[in-house]
Amino acid sequence: MQRRQSSKTPKQPLQGHRKNQTDLSAWRKGGRIDPEKSVQNHQTPNSQKNDRQQDSLEQALCYFEKVQDRVSLKKNSVLQKHLATVESIALQRGLPPEGFDVLLNVALSGKFADTVNTCLLKSLVPASVIPESSIISSVSWLCVGKCSGNIQLLFLKWLITVFDFIDHKEQIHALYGFFFSFLQDEKMCPYVCHLLYLLTRKENVRPFRIRRLLDLQAKMGMQSHLQALLSLYKLFCPELVTITLPGKMKTYFKNSEGPWKAAINAIRQRSQGNSPLSQPLFLGTAQPQSRKRKWNTQLFIPASSTNRNNLEQDRGKNHVDLYSTNKSFPVEQLQTFPQLLENIHHLEFPSQMGSVLTNPLLLHYMNCIKDESVYLRLNYWMGQTLQEECTWCVADNQYEDEFKEFLETVYKTECFLQEGFSSCEEFLYKSLPLWDGFCCRSQILRLVSWIPLGSFSEMKSHLYDPLAQLFFTSSLYFKCSVLESLKELLQNWLNWHVIHLDSASDSQVCSLNTTLSGLVNVVAELIQFVGWISTVALRLENNPTFLLYFILDFYETVCDMYLRYSLPLLIMPPAGVFYPALLSMDSVSLNQLCYIMYRYRTNLVAAKENEQNKKKILQFKFSSQTYQEYNQYIIAMVGCLWTSTAFQKDIHPQGLRMDDELLKKTAVQEFKTSFNIVYHPAMMGYAVLFLQQAWPDDTTFNFSLIKGKKWNWYLEYLYAQGLKGLKLFIESSINRVSQASHSKAENTQA
Repeated sequence: MQRRQSSKTPKQPLQGHRKNQTDLSAWRKGGRIDPEKSVQNHQTPNSQKNDRQQDSLEQALCYFEKVQDRVSLKKNSVLQKHLATVESIALQRGLPPEGFDVLLNVALSGKFADTVNTCLLKSLVPASVIPESSIISSVSWLCVGKCSGNIQLLFLKWLITVFDFIDHKEQIHALYGFFFSFLQDEKMCPYVCHLLYLLTRKENVRPFRIRRLLDLQAKMGMQSHLQALLSLYKLFCPELVTITLPGKMKTYFKNSEGPWKAAINAIRQRSQGNSPLSQPLFLGTAQPQSRKRKWNTQLFIPASSTNRNNLEQDRGKNHVDLYSTNKSFPVEQLQTFPQLLENIHHLEFPSQMGSVLTNPLLLHYMNCIKDESVYLRLNYWMGQTLQEECTWCVADNQYEDEFKEFLETVYKTECFLQEGFSSCEEFLYKSLPLWDGFCCRSQILRLVSWIPLGSFSEMKSHLYDPLAQLFFTSSLYFKCSVLESLKELLQNWLNWHVIHLDSASDSQVCSLNTTLSGLVNVVAELIQFVGWISTVALRLENNPTFLLYFILDFYETVCDMYLRYSLPLLIMPPAGVFYPALLSMDSVSLNQLCYIMYRYRTNLVAAKENEQNKKKILQFKFSSQTYQEYNQYIIAMVGCLWTSTAFQKDIHPQGLRMDDELLKKTAVQEFKTSFNIVYHPAMMGYAVLFLQQAWPDDTTFNFSLIKGKKWNWYLEYLYAQGLKGLKLFIESSINRVSQASHSKAENTQA
């Protein structure tokens, strides 16, 4: 596509540019077509309307291109007509690439009043891409001071909004120093910082620029836009930026106040009803364009954003390219894993950071090379997108399905990286108090499982409290989904701890010891929160087996934290969870509880041995309350399942201990044995099947026959039914069975 010359050099009329007419004709049809074939096409009423629009736009562009002297809008019907033409076509279909050079140069040259210039800038809505040459030409007008400060500010807002629509950016990157000089203008400073944030590369970080930003910060105070740029500089060159900056990601920049984003979305919505052949090309990509909202248009790498091959061919062999950077490797040329390994230190990430989410090779890069600047850019883009497009935070948002798809993509990316995004954490903290628990339920709860470690006070007010309100007032299935999500959150935190513990050297042990205490506190608060909501939920739902399964599944992770995840923390389940599981009428729940108590015992014994031997450097002693609570639960379990003495020997404050006088009033004849492994409601079905096999002719179902040697046979029968948790608990916690199993194992080895 032929680019226009600068408006400050003589130009030919638009009618003399046959190439431009061809491009405008292609825009009229919604894409590039052969002009010879287009003559043969049948002229429908719609195409005739498009022809009239094209002619009107060509006339308007011709008029603005020929303007030499300052023209007033008042009583100038010709100017008013052409200005209305540009506005209406821009808002209806967007402008073709050829229109930007003319309109930008006119708007910034000062030939019209600010009212006209404002209308022209607000009409710069792209139908496809924006030529880089038109941006360079328009920026040159800022040097001569022909336009007012308000127009300069509006131009910067427009440039930030349409940044991803610019076809190339090499020459714009070369103007980094020019844009940096505008930081001295206090009104323009936030938008200049935003633009520099999008343009910054490592080679742009220089000591004099850091000093300038620090001077501005001392003058203006801690402004978020200055912090953003300094944070990016510090990621590229930490040795140059020595000041301490806020570690937590925040919303550095305000959303664009201009009308362009809404106009682009409106044009895209209208184009969805047309056939693919008649749709304008939004952000040309290397893959077929998805007719999705803006996050989906940015999930593929634009072929025009960093592609230099065609550009170099156009410049010619003898032309000296002052802007080329041979050290970088464009990501749209990255196709294979060997290419990634070969160019891993020379990759140039696309301006559209959303495209990283669907590119496995770039995700591999992020896993291998911890480039904080990439994470910072991705978090910024993702935070803006989540904030603007959240279905229940934006009024009249009709794109729930697409928002679900986007959240699913973010979740899959977090799973791939095994790391949560701080922008997702901020989004969840802001949106959960407004969430109804129904919209995008699966996606939101999955994102909750990847929230990074944080302080308890922050998590309590932003995560636990909103979740608890929804948890108690929602269905049984929602409660189970929340418990599953919190279990995965705990596992992700523990896995993070194991990875950092394994990668730490001996010199880092002391620093890990300090951060370990913080991790222990946050994990402990999460476990206590789950214990609380589980206790209340079991009472509200009348102890359903389905809910109990998810609660015990959570505690299967908790009971093994010391040995499996090397975290010196064990917290017993509350009595409101333990006793409903012990007295459950379902054998699965009872078997789960037995396995959990077996693992608690194994972890506590190992902790006690390590404490006595002092083998561990990172040693946190378990409180005596943990051992005491475990012993109380063991006494209750053994008393129920084995010795039939739970009602007499259970010493837990919320336990089963009751006076014989009270038990006799229940009219249950054998109340002492009501919960042993024969009479327990969860085990009675197995006892009936055992009696049928042992005494097939006896139809009285006399459970008292299961004693002595028959008791041992019954145990073997239970083990054969897959009750592994029961087997491990009995063999580890009951002396007679434990000694018998050990002697049996020794005889087998002999």
